[in-house]
Amino acid sequence: MEIFNLDNHPHVELCDLLKFQGWSESGGAAKEVIADGLVKVDGQVETRKRCKIVAGQKVSFAGRTVTVQA
Repeated sequence: MEIFNLDNHPHVELCDLLKFQGWSESGGAAKEVIADGLVKVDGQVETRKRCKIVAGQKVSFAGRTVTVQA
């Protein structure tokens, strides 16, 4: 499992997280897979592209999972 550190930020937008993790080539591509229902947050499908992901949440896409830490 991978870890993403918020570095003292309160949250990260879901589309940005996919891009920062290298799971998507661009923000536009990230928004597309989110809209298609291919991304899960804490085990539930999330279709809000700019959903705010906070510390303690887990995001899954294409067989990968990342845990967000403060």
